[in-house]
Amino acid sequence: MKRVLLLLVFLFQSLFAIEQSFLEPSEAFKPKFTKHDDKLVFELKLGKDIYLYDDKIKVFITKPTKIELSNEISIPAPVPYEEWIVQFNDLNLEIPFSLLKSKVDKKEYEIEVQFQGCSKKGLCYAPMKEKYSLDFNATASSTAPVQAIKEEVKPNRFSNPVQLEEPTKEVEVNETDQIASTLKNGSFILVLATFFGFGLLLSLTPCIFPMIPILSSIIVKAGNEQEITPARGFFLSLIYVLSMSMAYTIAGVIAGLFGANLQVALQNPYVLTVFAAIFVALAFSMFGYYKLELPQSLQNKINRTTDGKEKQGIAGIAIMGFLSALIVGPCVAPPLAGALVYIGQTGDALLGGLALFVMSVGMGIPLLLIGLGAGKFMPRPGGWMDSVSKIFGIVMLAVAVWMLDRVLEPIYVMWLWALLLLGAAIYLRVYTHILAQLVTVVIFIYGVSLTIGALSGATNPLQPFEKFTSGGGYVEKKAVKFSYVKNLEQLDAAIKASSKPVMLDFYADWCVSCKELEGITFKDPAVIDRLGDFTLLKADVTENNDDDKAMQAKFGVVGPPALIFWDKNNKEIKAAQIVGYKNPEDFLTIVNKHF
Repeated sequence: MKRVLLLLVFLFQSLFAIEQSFLEPSEAFKPKFTKHDDKLVFELKLGKDIYLYDDKIKVFITKPTKIELSNEISIPAPVPYEEWIVQFNDLNLEIPFSLLKSKVDKKEYEIEVQFQGCSKKGLCYAPMKEKYSLDFNATASSTAPVQAIKEEVKPNRFSNPVQLEEPTKEVEVNETDQIASTLKNGSFILVLATFFGFGLLLSLTPCIFPMIPILSSIIVKAGNEQEITPARGFFLSLIYVLSMSMAYTIAGVIAGLFGANLQVALQNPYVLTVFAAIFVALAFSMFGYYKLELPQSLQNKINRTTDGKEKQGIAGIAIMGFLSALIVGPCVAPPLAGALVYIGQTGDALLGGLALFVMSVGMGIPLLLIGLGAGKFMPRPGGWMDSVSKIFGIVMLAVAVWMLDRVLEPIYVMWLWALLLLGAAIYLRVYTHILAQLVTVVIFIYGVSLTIGALSGATNPLQPFEKFTSGGGYVEKKAVKFSYVKNLEQLDAAIKASSKPVMLDFYADWCVSCKELEGITFKDPAVIDRLGDFTLLKADVTENNDDDKAMQAKFGVVGPPALIFWDKNNKEIKAAQIVGYKNPEDFLTIVNKHF
């Protein structure tokens, strides 16, 4: 009997302790209104283990008339939690005075913010309201809110969110937010393993392709100086991949913490032209016209050590890997965007940076295999290496043209490809081997085709005779037509004027995946038909000016391509947001799911 009583006492104390562990509403939610010169800011600090239901966050003008502002206020992207969609971070809502004046032009307003939250421990709090009286007649700006109206419940460990007004159960978040949620809620090892898998998938995209000839040329150049073993080839590739990964990590952390995307900043005509010129210089070096070396004085200092030559080679490879990541492959994909969103929301640069690093290593796996294979299958140094170097010199010129594609008009790029292929065919005629001659003939025919295409006004090197064929007649008659918007004001006006769903396409000339979307997805007949039901807007953020940055910041876009959707009632459908390239089938799946 005594044991039973002790057990009951223990259970009662445990229940009481649990009862007392819940935060009071005033501790769980600490709201504050602050009036600034041009806006009213509502801050809501959350207690430990407290979260908010995203669909319960509402903003209203309640006086002089009731108008909801929720859809026109920037609210942070939510994340899934169990079967709900929630906000885990402190809330910060900005209500511009210009927005209030556009709804009803008065001197006095009453603003109301509604929200509802729960504790991870099992308690759900009642819906709450915070009100603020805004008076433009007053000479001094007050930061004190009027008396808040809170509906509170006594904490109860058996409280269940389902017993209250039921939030939306269907969790619909876009791919970027799902990945950000994985970082927030996943285990450390699982997160890193997941991002390594993302990197392997990204290694199959065009982002990594230009780095293959760059690394290959480095290995070939090294083979001219000494024999390349499997270990040596793998080591050179590893230096390149680790430098590339470090660049991705640094750029990503900076973008997440400060909103300054280093890769995007480097995609300007001057940087791209200089980098293309570097590849041209490398090409002529491989042709044997000169030898690129460090200044003699610096070589002498390095060569005082026994591994001086080794250090020169490693430093050059590391620099090329670092710059290649920043300038050659500035692709934005959901894993990268998700990591940047996570870093921006939590400030956790350590986990976010590690995730980006292992993702970049995963992207570099094909490059490591190339180094390993080159070391295994490359014959001993000899006269044949001169021929291979010249071939890779042509490849370097191709990389330079590929870089200039982001700067020059398409017709000029078409002419550059034509001249490069014709020149390469003439240059390779010196080889007498039957296979080399066959390749030379094919290159020459393709070069002539591009020349004819350029003369006809064609701009796609993969379709040089597009002006002469009728196969594209359907696309020509029914094409995807966009209206351009240059800033947030034009965007808002275009959305409000539309009676149809709206799609906004963030595009840039230097964005490889953007051109994939344009050249493949948006030329698909089924996609063209489906997008006929939409108002199509395009934001060209090539210049990355202040207006471009403001539009991207508004929707949490870290870089193009990104597609933002609104329904016919002008409500943004965040779950439909698309980041990175999607083929026609995947694109239609997302669009048909939400519209």
